[in-house]
This record gives sequence, C-alpha cells and structure tokens, in this order.
Amino acid sequence: MVNSTSDRPRLTPKGERVRARIVEAAAALVHERGVAGAHLEDVRLAAEVSGSQLYHYFSDKNELLQAVIDYQADTIVEHQRQALSGDNGVAAWRSMVIAGARHAHARGGCPLGSLAGQLAESDPEARALIAAGFERWSTAIREGLGALHAAGKLAPGIDPDDLATTVLATVQGGTLLAQVQRSSRPFETAVNTLLALAIRT
Repeated sequence: MVNSTSDRPRLTPKGERVRARIVEAAAALVHERGVAGAHLEDVRLAAEVSGSQLYHYFSDKNELLQAVIDYQADTIVEHQRQALSGDNGVAAWRSMVIAGARHAHARGGCPLGSLAGQLAESDPEARALIAAGFERWSTAIREGLGALHAAGKLAPGIDPDDLATTVLATVQGGTLLAQVQRSSRPFETAVNTLLALAIRT
C-alpha cells in the first residue's frame, strides 16, 4: 500500500467533494462486506462516479483503502473529542459508544478494528496506518481524561495514559464480543465495569 497522493495536484473544492464521496462509499462497503468483498466497481456505483473519475482520485484499491483507514480514524477521533470535551465528558462518551453499539445491533465490528483484523498480517503499511489511527484515538481519550485526573476523580494509582489505553482495549474487546454474540450486552458490561472501577463519582 503506497501513498501516492502527495504526488497529485491540489484538488478543487468540487474535486474534494467527489473524492470524499468515493471514500465514504468505500468505507461503508468495506465495513459491510470486508476488504475482499468491496470491489472497485461496487464503490464506483455506490459513489455514483464514472470509472475515469474513480481512477483519477485513486490509482488502485490499495490507495483507496489507505484513504478509508484515514477516514475511519478521522471520524472516530472527531466523535471521541466532541463527546469528551463537555463538562460531563465521560458520561457523554459512555452514552455515545453504548448508543453506537446498540444502533449497530452488534454487527460489523469496529470500523477501524475490523480493518486491523483483515490487513495487519498481510499489509505492513496498512498495519502502520491503522496503528497510527489507534494512537490518535488513544490520545483523544487521554485528553478527555485530563480534566478528571486534574480534579482527582480517577481512582488512586491510575495513570491517565494507562487508562486511555485500557479504555481503548476495552472498547475493542467489548465490540468483538458483541459482534460474535450478536448482543451489545458484553460491550455495555465491559464499558460500565471499567468506568465504575476507574472513575470516582
């Protein structure tokens, strides 16, 4: 998976919108069908673009998958930061992730984590991009925990950096259990238990 986007000229606003539409369509198909099941022709039809338009923005499927990884990471990180930025950030974050699990009916898995399961062992560059996305996600959680740490609301002995990693691992593990059991209950149990242990009310 080679990043060749830096060699391309800057896009016009219209070009940015078309490219974004292609990436969003690809992300939805990859999440629904998996990497192997999301064919470029399906992406073209879903995005309502011509073949020449698709290849104007992406030279091949690998380049498009790279954009999908970035898109999923960007979307997740933005949602995390929005939820955690308020006065009741952790409560808002908890409501957001649990509502997301329920809305998905425990299907599909994590949009970023599912890509790791499909690509990490076969594509080192994709693995590195996904790892960077997870690091950004962990950072967003850690920043959100900063106010709680400063106010002394974390349980004694808990480091906010370690807790951010633990929260992310809990979300990933809970999502996987929910997916295979077709129930959001394991996810909710994992998140609620971790927060009860780590945060003082």
